Amino acid sequence: MKGPLFYSKILLFGEYGIIKDSKGLSIPYNFYNGALKRDGNTSEQALKSNANLKRFAGYLEQLQQEEPELVTFDLDTLKQHVEEGMYFDSTIPQGYGVGSSGALVAAIYDRYASDKITVLENLTREKLLQLKTIFGRMESFFHGKSSGLDPLNSYLSIPILINSKDNIEATGIPSQATDGKGAVFLLDSGIVGETAPMVSIFMENLKEKGFRDMLKKQFTKYTDACVDNFLHGDFKSLFSNTKKLSKVVLNHFKPMIPEQFHELWQKGIETNDYYLKLCGSGGGGYILGFTEDLERAKKSLEGHKLEVVYQF
Repeated sequence: MKGPLFYSKILLFGEYGIIKDSKGLSIPYNFYNGALKRDGNTSEQALKSNANLKRFAGYLEQLQQEEPELVTFDLDTLKQHVEEGMYFDSTIPQGYGVGSSGALVAAIYDRYASDKITVLENLTREKLLQLKTIFGRMESFFHGKSSGLDPLNSYLSIPILINSKDNIEATGIPSQATDGKGAVFLLDSGIVGETAPMVSIFMENLKEKGFRDMLKKQFTKYTDACVDNFLHGDFKSLFSNTKKLSKVVLNHFKPMIPEQFHELWQKGIETNDYYLKLCGSGGGGYILGFTEDLERAKKSLEGHKLEVVYQF
């Protein structure tokens, strides 16, 4: 048995901001994926995943008891499959900000949830929000507190526009120009990031009025502008706003940027060869880059591995 594939995602804009109601834009990233499998694999990775699924099944049972009106699962089948050695076979790197636990949550919901909302029906805003709530509760097993967006993106495999916490919609993005000079890329920090500690630094900072003001007047303002620019294909404005956003992040989110990248971050802002921003919660994993000239960015970032996500 091999289940359907669920893909990784990239939150292009909105990391941290969506906690405080900025806009966000999340897109599927098909380069990485995962599927549930029962094929007798006894590798260390498969066994570790299986043990994790066992704990997750226990958590879902508890969730179902506490909130039966939210979601119910075919727990008997799930437990039986876990006993038979089921595991999540995934190429999605963990702790890299591309939604490894999101894909797993989507796969479990797809296979074991009763009365599930499917991709084929008319996805009203209510249904999207309901799915997001269910996924948030499921994924909090992995992260402490989850918005539910990663699994939502993975489950539906379509770009999602976040207008605010209670207002999300499926959206279209400008089609790629594979011969375009401009690009969004991933930069590998070589370090695994941990979501929970980064989020708690952010929550701690929110207690300061100065930080809250900066979020509203700068961070959210530029994030919202970037989302609008991107969706309308206005790439000239996009780069101008991404540069402003990159500066704000370097000045106010330093703990989330691995130390050896502070200089590289600054270099991009000074040379305009590329602009960097957080991918997910930061602290390691991938860093997102935006450039008007991919070849120039590659030269400027020599020695670093770049993965192109989107070209225009």
